[in-house]
Formats: sequence, structure tokens, C-alpha cells
Amino acid sequence: MNPGALLLEHFETRARRRHGRVRRHATLIVGCSVLGLVIVACVAAPLLTAYNPETLDPLRPLAPPFSPGHILGTDQFGRDIWSRILYGGRIDLLIAFGATGVTLVAGTAIGLFSGYVGGWIDSVIMRVVDLFFAFPFFVLVIAIVAMLGPSIFNMFVAIWLTSWISYARITRGHAVVTKNREYVLAAKALGYRHSRVMLRHVLPNVVSFVLIFAMVDAVGNVLLGAALGFLGLGAKPPSPEWGAMISDGQAYILSAWWLSTLPGIAIVIVGVGFSLIGDGLADVLRADG
Repeated sequence: MNPGALLLEHFETRARRRHGRVRRHATLIVGCSVLGLVIVACVAAPLLTAYNPETLDPLRPLAPPFSPGHILGTDQFGRDIWSRILYGGRIDLLIAFGATGVTLVAGTAIGLFSGYVGGWIDSVIMRVVDLFFAFPFFVLVIAIVAMLGPSIFNMFVAIWLTSWISYARITRGHAVVTKNREYVLAAKALGYRHSRVMLRHVLPNVVSFVLIFAMVDAVGNVLLGAALGFLGLGAKPPSPEWGAMISDGQAYILSAWWLSTLPGIAIVIVGVGFSLIGDGLADVLRADG
């Protein structure tokens, strides 16, 4: 065959493979793009707005969107909505990544240890997990925050104390199955230390399931932070936080719809980003498997 034709066929094959890979990863790419734009906008808030989110302007209360100098309007105290959404996003994204990251690591470690060791240790840990599952999650978080006092840090503590159980149960279930696989039994027969077997042979085969769940949990934590802010148990006024902004605007929902609607849309955008990343990870892992 003509060398030129062979070279052309080679490039066409590579192009088809690349196109198939991009199409398979499209959901993940879109999710990362959406979430990445939100993160960049919140981090670069001082460059995107000239207003302090806590500065009052008694002369411009309840200015509608696209008012001169206020692209998304102002609230009942004259504070710029655009700046409050950007700076408030820092708090809600910190909840998404900070709260989820700690519970991801702690819950995975506990579940991995419990599932691998087994015996009475596994039974005790799982009974503790069952005890936590016996209480309604949201009610338990509210109770902990109410006892500790309303604040962002206490909200983190409440999430850390309650959210690890889901990761522990998921990891433990997959670890129990994985530890009986041939390659794990072979690693034990070769005399590898238990820590090496857990981290090098068991963990890589269960972590993908935990990461997919973490994306869903991150959405739940954002909604939980917004709900606690709405109830007055999260960020303290005048800190800009999306849930607190929705709560502040509920009295003006008919006359100034943008006070509650715009931060609600911001929560939806972040939730969609995390959800698309979770779906994309599932598609990639399914294709690789």
C-alpha cells in the first residue's frame, strides 16, 4: 500500500480514537469547566467587583438587576448582590471541599481498616456506623450546631462528625470483597505487610467508588451549608453566604425576587458542576473497566 495512504489511515484512526475519548469524557469535561469557572470567579472576586460585600449604601436599597453600577442589583441594605455572591461562594465552596475532603479521608481510612481486619473490630465499627444511621442526618447536624453555637467552624465540626459514616460503609463493603481476590491473597502469601496490602492492593480498587460518592456528597454539603445558613445556624451576619442571602430575601420575594433567586441559581450551578463530575467519573471508570 502507498506509504502516504498508510500514514493518512494512521492519523484518521488516531483522530477517531481521540474523538471517541473526548465524547466519552464530555460530561466530566463540562462538569470540571463549570466548577472551574465558579472557583476562578470566587477567587478573583476582588478583580471582578469593586464593592465590598458588607458595605452598606442606604441611598440604593433594593436596586433591581442591571441598575447602573450594580449588575445584579442590591439588597435591602444597599449591598451589591454580585459581590456578595462572589465572596459568599468562597464560603460555600470551602464547605464543599473542606467538609467533604476531611470526611472522605477519615471515612475511607476507617472503612478500609474495618473491612480488611474484620472480626470483632469490624463488628464494633459497623455498630457505631449503624448507631449514627439511626438518627436523621439533618436533624443530627442541626442538633450539633445548636449545641456548639452558630458558626462556620461549628458547621464543619458537625459535618465531620456525621458524614464519615457513609464513606466508611461504602469502603468497608468493597474492601471485604477485594481482600479475598487472588492478587490480594498472593500479596499476603508473599509476606507483604498488612499496611502495604491495604494501601497498595485493596485501596486502589475501592477508591473510585468513594470518589464518585464524594461528588454527590459535596453537592449535599453545599445544600446543607445553605440550609443551615437559611436557618441562621451557619455564617453570622453580615457575612455573605448563599443560604443566608436566600433567608434574608424571603421577606422580599414578591417585590425583590433577585435577593433570593440569584444566590439560589448560584447553588444550582455549583450542584450541577459537581453532579456532572460525578457522572463523568462514573463513565470514565466504567469505560476503563
